[in-house]
Amino acid sequence: MTQLSTSISEADALSAELAALKAGDRLKLLHERYGSRLVATTSFGIQAVVMLHLIHENAPEIPVVFIDTGYLFPETYQYIDEVTKRFPKLDLRVYQPAITAARMEALYGKLWEQGREGNDRYGIITKVEPMDRALKEIGGDVWLSGVRRSQSSTRANRSFAEQQKKTLKIYPILDWADAQVNIYMNQHALPPHPLAEKGYVTMGDWHSTNPVAEGQDAESTRFNGEKYECGLHLDSGVSDFQI
Repeated sequence: MTQLSTSISEADALSAELAALKAGDRLKLLHERYGSRLVATTSFGIQAVVMLHLIHENAPEIPVVFIDTGYLFPETYQYIDEVTKRFPKLDLRVYQPAITAARMEALYGKLWEQGREGNDRYGIITKVEPMDRALKEIGGDVWLSGVRRSQSSTRANRSFAEQQKKTLKIYPILDWADAQVNIYMNQHALPPHPLAEKGYVTMGDWHSTNPVAEGQDAESTRFNGEKYECGLHLDSGVSDFQI
């Protein structure tokens, strides 16, 4: 299938079309329409198993990219092993930064301790660059993500489909509330992330993710409350694929 950028008006029309469908049917429609142009991503975070199960059951041909920063919690790596064994049809593609964690720290120090600028640079090195490379190697220009409006204020006004630079970004479970996610997990006996029971409501690298404290919201548990997004889901112009 020839890769062509989708216009903003087409993205708007697609958003309206997806809004009328259930999540599984959204994935089936997208796979039928875009085929090899599709690529999905996962963080293996607190509720990521829902999107993985939906792909596994409705469109397992879609490659799923996982960015391994080298700084995930041990429990996350164990969870990845458990989930991938449960979903044998999943086409998981693992990507890592171009430089190792040890080399990055030797050259730049602990970037996550260097304020907003350091965290932004860390995100580019460990997440944005590998994702950019993954999309180019796989040849996908239609990116599926499990982002949901209820997760943060930066996602509250998202549409189901957005044309961001060269990539069409689509969110098949954008309208799912936490309660719907929990119901789906219970219905399908999906394993929760092991750190969920320890108070973690969002999941990232060990040095920038904390369990939620009394009076906190989810956004306060990441990057010391300075920001919530790592860069992959913001259209800030660092990379053609930093969206």
